[in-house]
Formats: sequence, structure tokens, C-alpha cells
Amino acid sequence: MLIRAAFLALLLSLLGAAYVSVEPAYGATGIKATGGHLVEANGERLVLRGVNHGYYFNKGPASVFADIKASGANSVRVALSSGTTFPATTPAEVAGVIGQCRANRLICVLDVHDTMGYGTEPGAATIAQAVDYWLTLRKVLLRQESYVVINIANEPSGHAVNTDWIGDTKTAIQRLRSAGLLHAIMVDAPNWGNDSFNVMHDHAAEVFASDPEHNTIFDVHMYGPFNTAQKVADYLDSYVRQRLPIVVGEFSSIHQYGDPDEDAIMAYCVRYDLGYLGWAWSGNSAEYHYLDMVDGFKAAKRTDWGRRLIDGPNGLRQTSKEAGIYGGFWLAARR
Repeated sequence: MLIRAAFLALLLSLLGAAYVSVEPAYGATGIKATGGHLVEANGERLVLRGVNHGYYFNKGPASVFADIKASGANSVRVALSSGTTFPATTPAEVAGVIGQCRANRLICVLDVHDTMGYGTEPGAATIAQAVDYWLTLRKVLLRQESYVVINIANEPSGHAVNTDWIGDTKTAIQRLRSAGLLHAIMVDAPNWGNDSFNVMHDHAAEVFASDPEHNTIFDVHMYGPFNTAQKVADYLDSYVRQRLPIVVGEFSSIHQYGDPDEDAIMAYCVRYDLGYLGWAWSGNSAEYHYLDMVDGFKAAKRTDWGRRLIDGPNGLRQTSKEAGIYGGFWLAARR
């Protein structure tokens, strides 16, 4: 069975961007949150190590997923639009994204990005509107549980915005489960994802318990407020102690609203087998160009941030392991 799984994974790689629907050799039911970590259907631990790709606002060249894979990533968080501020990413496009992830042996974390900063950003979507969009993708998402994580709503409120994150998130999870979506579900913290007032931090166990599948992952974005190793540890320790799965879904080496301690973030995640996904591969607006890991989608033109995340201590090449569904090779060993 392991030989068959490796053969199928090799076939996907050789086919490049072509999408082939291949079910796992071991009869997988998908990625699961177990004991504070992600586990694949074959029992292997899955630690997300990857980058963000702002697909809906800059798709980049056809090679972008292959380039991300070649950087050492085992996963990519892909920004989609529900149609609130940008044209909606169509089901056919989403199927294509999933196909690209699978062809390039990446776990695909799909997020509805235009909920960002709701209550502060004009036109931002609500969590409920994000779920409305996810339901239009139901046919595309079914039977992709081993390859896809559903990240409901990116940074679903601005700073100091008084929204019912707890109730809205519980309702969103219930709606997705009622629609038969059994994927691992990722939920972003409020307040630009930084969880400035510890709403997610203090109520994560309650939200996790509300999921009938007990398959919810928490996502914090570590920018300016996480500028010391102590602040990083203070926030993440609670999840580790409670054995609640937590991922640093966005972070960077510098930010205009503060200087994140990327070394501490990466070291903590490696120490406790937590996932991290750096922001972002390429294509940021001029204002945020300094967050690009490669310049102009040219994989060979790495920025300082790209070099740090990819080749630095606790970076992708040192710590990333390919998902078991694709064979589970240490990526650095395959260069």
C-alpha cells in the first residue's frame, strides 16, 4: 500500500499542473485535529510549513505553485474572494487551485480573504457571508479532505471592533458541518488576526467543543503586537497546554505597525510542532511590497524576508516535511 501511495504521489508530480483525482491508498477520511496537532488519515503528524499566496488579487505566473513547492514549503494558504470587494473566485478557479496544490504536492489552505478588517475596512464581508460563499463551493470541496483545509474568514474584524466572534464562529462551523463539509476547519482570530483582546485565546476551548467533528484549528496572525519572544510564548502557551491546535497563519520579519520577532515565532513553532505560514510569496501592493518573499514572482530573486523564511534557522528547508498523503519526504533531502 505504501508503494502504491508513493507511485500515485509521483504521478501527480509528473503531471505538473494537471489535476488528477486520486483517493488515498489507505482510505483516508482527511486531516484531523488530534491532541493539539494535525494528523493525517494514515496517522502521521502534519505540521504546516509554508507561505501565503494572495491569489485573488494577484494570481502570479503559471509556475507559482511549483515555485512555492521548490522553496521547501509543504503547504500554501491561498486567498480567495467571496465577491464582496473583488470578483468572486469561481468554483472552477478553486478547483484549479486545488489541482495545482495537489499536482505540486502541497496541502491547500483556502481562505476567504475579503472579510479582513470587518467593521473597519469599508465593504469587508462578514463571517456569515464568507460561509455563504463556502457553500457555493461544496461540490468542489467534497472528497478533498486529505488535501484541503477550509479557513473560514481571514482576519474577520478590525481593531477594537465589537463583533460576536465567538457566536459567529460557532454558527459558521455548524453551517459548514450541516452542509456535509468534514474538512479540518481553520478559524482566524479577530482584530486583524492579532487577537488583541484575547477573545480567541480565552474562548478557543469553547469553540473547539462546539464543532461536532472536533476538527477546528485556530489561526493567529503575528505582526506588530508580537515583537518579543515572551509575547509569542505568552500567547501560544495556552493552546499548547490545552492541546488545542494553533497555527501562525501569517507573520513577517518586519511590519509598518511594529517589528514582529520572526525568530521567536519560528523557533517556538518548531519546538512545539506548530504550523507556520509566512506572508507572502509575492504580488503585494506597493505599500506592502516589503512583505514579498520573492520579487515580481521571480523565484530566484529572493528578498531578505524570503531568504530568512526559506533558508534561515528553523526555516522551510530545515523543518518542512512533505505531507504523508504525498509520500512524507523531508523536503530538504529531495533538493
